[in-house]
Order: sequence, then C-alpha cells, then structure tokens
Amino acid sequence: MEKMANGLEKVSGLSMFSEEELREMSGVKLLDDYVEVTCGCTSHRYGDAVGRLRVFLNGYLQIICECTPGCQEDKLTPAAFEKHSGRETARKWKNNIWVIVNGEKVPLCKTVLLKYYNQVSKAANSSQRSQNGRVGHRDEFVRCTRCNKERRFRLRSKDECRIHHDAVADANWKCSDLPYDKISCDDEEERGSRRVYRGCGRSPTCKGCTSCVCFGCDICRFSDCSCQTCTDFTSNVKA
Repeated sequence: MEKMANGLEKVSGLSMFSEEELREMSGVKLLDDYVEVTCGCTSHRYGDAVGRLRVFLNGYLQIICECTPGCQEDKLTPAAFEKHSGRETARKWKNNIWVIVNGEKVPLCKTVLLKYYNQVSKAANSSQRSQNGRVGHRDEFVRCTRCNKERRFRLRSKDECRIHHDAVADANWKCSDLPYDKISCDDEEERGSRRVYRGCGRSPTCKGCTSCVCFGCDICRFSDCSCQTCTDFTSNVKA
C-alpha cells in the first residue's frame, strides 16, 4: 500500500477520479475495483447515520452502514441506506445522502461521485427500450439442479425479473419451482434452434449487446435482497 501526496490510501493504480476531485473528501480509499468515501444521511428525528460509500467503475453504488457499533446492515443500496437512516423525506437519496467535502456536508448530486452511476443509468434508459418505448431485457436461462435441463425466464416485468433473480440465487432451484408454465423435470428442454432466440431486438442469435443486456434499471434492481445486485447486471457485453 502506498500513499498519495495528500495522504489518501491507494491500494492499486485505479484512477476512477482524479486526485483533485477527491482531495477535500473525507475517508477516501482507492481500491482495485472501487473508490470508498465517508457518507451519511440525516434524519431530523434520529440524527446522522454514517456509512462508507463504495463507488464501482460499472456504476454500482454500495453503502456499508456504521450508524451504530452493533448495526448489522451492510452492502446497502443508497435507497435502502436512506430508508434505514430514518430519513423522513425518502426516495431522494441523491439529495439526502451526503459526503463531507472540506468539512461540510455536500449532497451526492453535487459531487463527482455519481459520474459512473449517471453514465450507466443514461445508457440503460436509452438502450434498454424496445420499439414501443418500454424498458426490456433479453430472456435468460436457469439450469435445473435435478434434471440438468435449462429453462427459459422471460424478463418483461419487475415480477418476472424478481422470479429470475430468486432462481439464480437458489442453489437448489428445480423445474417445479417455476411459478408460471407449470413445467416439471419430465418436460422436454427447448430445442437448440429455439433456445438461441433470446428476445434481442437486434438479432435472435445475439449473445448479448447494448440492445438487450441491462446494466441495472428500476425493473431489475431489488434493494431488499441481501445480494444487492440486479438480475442481469452484466459487465462483459459481447457485440
């Protein structure tokens, strides 16, 4: 580990932000795949809830809560941290969550820390829309742990995205767990010629492109899940 000129800890050569941009922020640490800073959210009833905000290059934001010594909440989304802090006017986390800059509390929306989040959100809003203007995701498959057959999951709504999300998280998922289509392990797997169709608006045989791979939107993110990931948060996009 080495130190920068201003004393900030630097574990690797990661440079998501310039030294100038981070110089006056409190609690800055630069690690291999994210930048960490001290953050907080203020409730008029409970006071300040303090945490550590992690900003990842892929746009994902994560907060480790330190509101009390015994708090067990960690790896929260900003929205979940805002709610956990007891903030009365929730759902405005970009304004309500702050970082300390030059000794003053500054809302996240007025810092450079949302740069990657905003870039990914903008890309998702512009590229994850079908011809009818609605956000869409390509179909995904989950393999049954009993019969070893792949089953298709359509991600057209938040409920469908949640079903796929929970199936991926279940190490013992089986065909009978699928709440729709009512299939069992005795049913045949989709033919290979059919399985190549993934619902991409550009090409039925697409293996993942900017038209069908979602990087996290309101439909597929679930703040109540301990994994704190979206259903199809893919970092490697194939053209």
